[in-house]
Formats: sequence, C-alpha cells, structure tokens
Amino acid sequence: MKEEICKIKMALVEKLGVHLEDREQLAPVAARILAYIILTGKKGVTFEDMVTILCASKSTISTHLNHLQDLHKIVYFTKTGDRKKYFIINKGMVLQHIDNMIHKWKEEREMHLEIKNYKETINRNKIENESEKFDLNFHDDYIKFIDGATSSVEELKLKLDNNKFDI
Repeated sequence: MKEEICKIKMALVEKLGVHLEDREQLAPVAARILAYIILTGKKGVTFEDMVTILCASKSTISTHLNHLQDLHKIVYFTKTGDRKKYFIINKGMVLQHIDNMIHKWKEEREMHLEIKNYKETINRNKIENESEKFDLNFHDDYIKFIDGATSSVEELKLKLDNNKFDI
C-alpha cells in the first residue's frame, strides 16, 4: 500500500510540476521541488530527501531551493537537536496568488462592464431593428460569475489570514 501511495504521489508531483512550470514560470526542477513540498505538507521536506526522491544533483536541488526561497515561495524551519532544514510552502505565496487572481478578475469585470455599457448605448441610439441589437445576457452572467468567484476566493483568503486551517 505504501509503495502504491508513493507512485501516486510522484505522478501527482509530475502533473502539478507541469502546471506550476506554466503558472509560476519556473524551471522544471524548481516546479517539481515546489510540487513535492506542497504534497508533503507541514512536516516539511529535507534537502537530502529531495536529492534522493527527485533524482537530481545536490547542486541542482540547492540552486532551485535558493531560487524558490528568493521568490518567497518556500520557507524552512528547523527542529531542536536536528541541524536539517525542513522546507514547507510559504503561506504568503498562496495569499499572493489569491490576490493576483482577485485583481485579474476585477480587471476583467470592469472590462465587461465597459463593453456592456457600450453595447447598451449602441442598442439604444444606433440600432433600430430588434434582431440586430446586442444580447447583453452573456455579460450579465459573466459578471455574476466573476462576482461569485471573487467572493468565494476572498472568503478562502480570510480563512487563511485568520489561520482557520494550515496549508
């Protein structure tokens, strides 16, 4: 059973790694390191574990760990009597990602409002034939969707801010 979970985890590290490469604009190894840290959780991952499990050289792992720390995507903690560093996801990175999503959605919402207002003006002042008028339902529904998604993500952010759960 333990071996099967390990296979599933490594397949997910690869899948999440590909996603993070694109979303975060990371090098492949850095993305796999971040994915592995995310999937390991709050117990943390040691440098030695990453070298062994991700099958990369010490210098490669070290370079990418330093880069991820510089980007504030990961942090580390130590344990009393243990000189190893245990790397975990930086909660601030998640909050920053949420802020970026909300910002993009608000920009998109404003654009849809402007387009809708323009189309309403054209419908009122330029187009006499009802069949040629712009249908505004898409914009109404899309703005409603963005408002709902933004509200849900803001609620998630509030829970993270108030330490309602760990990442």
